[in-house]
Amino acid sequence: MQLTIHPSIFAKIPDFKLGLLYYNKTTVSASPQMLKGRLQLFQEQLYFELLDKDLTDFPGLTEWQTVVQSLGADPLTSPSTLETRMQEIKEHNYTPSFHSAEDLNTFFSLQYELPSVAYDLDKIVGNIELTVGTTEDGYMGLNNKYNTFTNLLLLSDDYSPFGSPHIDSMRTAVTEESENVLQVLFIHPSLDMSSAFQLTKSCGKMFTSINGGDFRSSVLHAHKTSCTIEKEVEQ
Repeated sequence: MQLTIHPSIFAKIPDFKLGLLYYNKTTVSASPQMLKGRLQLFQEQLYFELLDKDLTDFPGLTEWQTVVQSLGADPLTSPSTLETRMQEIKEHNYTPSFHSAEDLNTFFSLQYELPSVAYDLDKIVGNIELTVGTTEDGYMGLNNKYNTFTNLLLLSDDYSPFGSPHIDSMRTAVTEESENVLQVLFIHPSLDMSSAFQLTKSCGKMFTSINGGDFRSSVLHAHKTSCTIEKEVEQ
């Protein structure tokens, strides 16, 4: 399986970076109390911080809005999962625990101030490409609505679009039956390569420390626009 970033993205955002994590033979389940408590505490801390701050006072969120603008979309009408979660926290509406993979996904997103998404790799068909969506691109999302992705980043496989830093599709959602998981980190373009690799690996280590299995990581950028994801074959 190949994952490739379309050249048009680098034409608009030369320093664009994508952190990739492939988790093999992982076990998704109800989150341990430690993770639930850590996620709850982190959201409570953010809530009190947001009493005196606007969302635009967070550098990571502001940089992501700049990315959306560079692609030709309006960040006010096309919030990322990160901005949606931050706005909900500001309104004292915390993201509840779902399962160990999604809770970690939420934690990484809030901790590093970047959109983080995860997909069941066994539900993905063929190769993956990250492109800029058009008026014809869309899918049924986890918000139970049909979403379109005009001028927004969009992940597609050989079957159809399935993922975005704005809302994910039902088709590739991670469940407690998932064993092979692909996590995608939309890393800040301003972050240097060394820090991008370190951030990606740190997420992988924490994910596998809770869910088991092992992970492989990679960071795609202008000089490395694709990578191969090789799933282990059952013997």
